Amino acid sequence: MTDRNDGPAPQSSLAGAISRRRTFAIISHPDAGKTTLTERILRAGGAIQLAGNVRAKGERRRTRSDWMGIERDRGISVVTSVMTFEYGGCVFNLLDTPGHEDFSEDTYRTLTAVDSAVMVIDAAKGIEDRTRKLFEICRLRDIPIVTFINKMDRESRDPFEILDEISSSLALDTTPLTWPVGRAATFVGTYDIRNDTVHTTIPVEESDPRMVQVREELELVDAALPEFDRESFDEGHLTPVFFGSAMKEIGVTDLLDALVAFGPAPRAQNTESRTVTADEPQMAALVFKIQANMDPNHRDRIAFARVCSGRLTRGMRLLNTRTGKSFVLHTPQFFFARDRQLAEEAFAGDVVGIPNHGTLRIGDTLTEGETIRFTGVPHFAPEILRRVRLDDAMKAKKLRQALTELAEEGVVQLFRPQDGAQPIVGVVGTLQLDVLQERLKGEYGVSIGFDSTPFSLARWATGDRTKLEAFMMANRSSMADDLDGDPVFLASSGFMMRRTEEMNPELAFHDIKQIGIEIG
Repeated sequence: MTDRNDGPAPQSSLAGAISRRRTFAIISHPDAGKTTLTERILRAGGAIQLAGNVRAKGERRRTRSDWMGIERDRGISVVTSVMTFEYGGCVFNLLDTPGHEDFSEDTYRTLTAVDSAVMVIDAAKGIEDRTRKLFEICRLRDIPIVTFINKMDRESRDPFEILDEISSSLALDTTPLTWPVGRAATFVGTYDIRNDTVHTTIPVEESDPRMVQVREELELVDAALPEFDRESFDEGHLTPVFFGSAMKEIGVTDLLDALVAFGPAPRAQNTESRTVTADEPQMAALVFKIQANMDPNHRDRIAFARVCSGRLTRGMRLLNTRTGKSFVLHTPQFFFARDRQLAEEAFAGDVVGIPNHGTLRIGDTLTEGETIRFTGVPHFAPEILRRVRLDDAMKAKKLRQALTELAEEGVVQLFRPQDGAQPIVGVVGTLQLDVLQERLKGEYGVSIGFDSTPFSLARWATGDRTKLEAFMMANRSSMADDLDGDPVFLASSGFMMRRTEEMNPELAFHDIKQIGIEIG
């Protein structure tokens, strides 16, 4: 990055560097074009020279945000990729979230690390289920949303109909900042409403029927829709709307230029004890993701940390407030998918990778010495529970290590039964089980299968220590410890869960565990 200074950054220099940061995620329903838009954004930002179709397998030179084998084979994203690039005088940190709903927990955690989101909508399909769920997560966190209506080069619904659906379905005011010039086969570009300019792939005269249609429709826009209001956008009540075609690279620079102009700079973040503002001189960072074996040749383990305040520099000593232990930051890294660059420094809003050997966990807070802990990074109770069946008993030790590492990443949740039975993994959807199998075999050389369990629900149990221990002793065959050693009650059904709660009113059973907040 170009903000390098020798010695501590003066407050004016620090504030200037932070104000240049734009950290955002792209959210969408599968097949709305999220991965294609991500690659076109990176190409527009100069991060890559060749943008490859997500389903094109024959290109040997493509640079891709999807890197795992199962992603390449199925044409889907199942892990969060982090990409840093510069555009328009700003430093962008783009977090490409999993598109598949089975990985919603990874997406939720990723949204703790961003300041805004780009919501991609298929122009033919409009609001879809996954889009609606992701939007609700953003709303819970008051994350401002920019909308990109994609695939205008194909048969699509009327733009006013889509805008009305966004407004009515999501209770969100819409303000178009661009408008499509043409539709489907005649779509050639966009009209920039704010600047009264036309961005088209071929010259279009004012007398062209497409431009006549634009002028007529913009009269309706002026009459029926609100003007763009920065405060309303920042508060998450209004979304600016852009039209385009990621595949044809139309409307992508419109979107980026808007993020430069009014994309939110790094926001304040909550801790257990206080609010941390981005321009504080002391560095603080939140680990929101762990990823192992991105480079299969080096068996690496990377913690992705969002810098929440101040300036991070290579070689500085950091405190992990969870463990109370300090370490020297030797090789922080910026990422474009699998490609890396040593990060000499980073500022609030930046996302950096920190190589480590299992010392960092999701939810960890890193500071220059202050003992604070960021809040709001969740674990959700899994919806599917399976016992792990090891094909080769000689690899039991390796399996234990592998399951622990992959659970620390958030690939699955790991529960170790207190009665000594085989470990149980918990997932949101079955695709997570496929990923676990593939990664265990490909990265650790361990082949496994899955067996059913008598349990259908997992709940974190809290309460008075004496009463909790008595409960665990009485229900040992239904108790397990999670990765952190916290007790988890496993119920056979919803009915049994309710009965257990009624019979143990002095205890609490939680379906969400907040990292950084002690449950109970």
